[in-house]
Amino acid sequence: MEIRENAALVVVDVQQGFEEEAHWGPRNNPEADRNIAELIDVWQASGRPVVFVRHDSPEPDSPLRAGYPGNAFKEYVEERRGKGAGPGLFLTKSVNSAFYGAPDLDAWLRGAGVRQIVVAGIQTNMCAETTARMGGNLGYEVFFAFDATYTFDAVGPWGWKLSADEVARATAVTLHGGGFASVVRTEELVAAAK
Repeated sequence: MEIRENAALVVVDVQQGFEEEAHWGPRNNPEADRNIAELIDVWQASGRPVVFVRHDSPEPDSPLRAGYPGNAFKEYVEERRGKGAGPGLFLTKSVNSAFYGAPDLDAWLRGAGVRQIVVAGIQTNMCAETTARMGGNLGYEVFFAFDATYTFDAVGPWGWKLSADEVARATAVTLHGGGFASVVRTEELVAAAK
């Protein structure tokens, strides 16, 4: 794996509201936060661009709604924003894809000559996956940092239930099998970026 000098790390929705287990249910991958922090540190130390994405939910009862404490970034992310030698971007969105936020992520990346992105954050199968899929559709080379994401148990049509691990594996298979992204682990990205 080759990580370019200007590859952008896109950190999706690492917000305090995702700690509200009563709302979301059981989650997977307790190591995700450590891995996200490590990726941010490596990207910032190398001078690569880091994009911080915040979801401002329009839903009145969402733990991610604007004005609610859960809308804020988790403390370890907030502490890292604005650090590092490389360029940074903060954007907000109210839908799944970071490419439909403000300011315009695609325009910012193209303006900086970035053609390679790494996606990490929450939730694996929602905003992280949607951002990775759209990045692939827009022609970016996308790396999906699988173990730097997490999600929650889910219930689908007809009462079908999947554990958070099953949901996450389905995302990995879809992204990989569909050619949207290379699904990789944090340690691989860190080794390639150093």
